[in-house]
Amino acid sequence: MSLKIRLSRGGTKKRPFYRVVVADSRSPRDGRFIERIGSYNPMLKKDNPDRFIINEERAKHWLSVGAQPSDRVARQLSTSGIVEKPAIPEQTKKDKPRAKTLERIKEREEKVAIAKEQSSVEEAPAEEPAADEVPSEKGAAKDTSTEEAAADEAPSEEGAAKDTSTEEAASDEVPSEKGAAKDTSTEEAIVEQTVEKEDG
Repeated sequence: MSLKIRLSRGGTKKRPFYRVVVADSRSPRDGRFIERIGSYNPMLKKDNPDRFIINEERAKHWLSVGAQPSDRVARQLSTSGIVEKPAIPEQTKKDKPRAKTLERIKEREEKVAIAKEQSSVEEAPAEEPAADEVPSEKGAAKDTSTEEAAADEAPSEEGAAKDTSTEEAASDEVPSEKGAAKDTSTEEAIVEQTVEKEDG
């Protein structure tokens, strides 16, 4: 018969309370036990002395007889100095990136570092001509004047094209005196209405 010193759960739903018991390893977790030697209340704060209560004399007796503590109980007993602290097994590395991925990440970081160095090198010479821009403003003024002249010429060409199209349209239409009279009378009426609104 192999003995275990383990936790037996009690308490209600979402409010656990454990009894530290010595039991046969084949018996159920909350089933038959040989002796109750303490209690563990995880709902209390870690610095509370009532969180883990153990009868040290009985625990030492059962350990001397050959009882094996569970991982949780062994950890708690090690804080009391009854047993040595259990070795924490090395965790798997499946969550860590593989070697090839680490190489790619390192290459990306190097590329980013090189790009930053190049941009800082390019910015330094770019700042020096910025100080020299003051004398070259005259040249910039000349450039803008030539651009304005080109812009002035372009609308004049467009305006000439518009003028020719309006002349063609005017020659196609035969103006009548009655139509001209109606246009002028409607224009005068619109002007009078706007004046009255402004006055009123």
